[in-house]
Amino acid sequence: MDGNTMHGTTIVAVRRGSQVAMAGDGQVTLEATIVKGSARKVRSIADGTILVGFAGGTADAFTLFDRFEGKVKEFGGDLTRASVELAREWRSDRLLRRLEALLLAADAGKTLLISGNGDVLEPDHGVIAIGSGGNYALAAARAFLAGSDLGPRDIAVRSLHIAADICVYTNREITVEELS
Repeated sequence: MDGNTMHGTTIVAVRRGSQVAMAGDGQVTLEATIVKGSARKVRSIADGTILVGFAGGTADAFTLFDRFEGKVKEFGGDLTRASVELAREWRSDRLLRRLEALLLAADAGKTLLISGNGDVLEPDHGVIAIGSGGNYALAAARAFLAGSDLGPRDIAVRSLHIAADICVYTNREITVEELS
């Protein structure tokens, strides 16, 4: 790893019907050092109708977040269209192509993962996660969805707690945004 390698993000989005919660931990690390424990990586945009979470290099993630918010405005709040346009621009623009991050976005109807490879993916099981502890949070959330009556917020928080117990790049300083 070079001196600019950043880790320390876990974001999970959980959906039950039209209810959706997106939660993210607060840890940001630079190599093996925790530089911040309370970063806010999940936000609502479009007057609270869309949730966005990001994982990756901080500057890259904020650049993409700003671009995505602009696309949402440009396309009148249409999550799918904004996501596809961002992914296309991200993949084809020479400067944006260098950005290393992933975005999760959700509205009342769908949850999407957006990548710099041009991917816009909708999960099959009502949950998706990204970041260092993403696979741990994903497995936990899928188990909670299948085996409990918990709501999306509780599932998202419990899943991040499990990820934090396993992944050294994930902490318990959790931010949650919800749509219902």
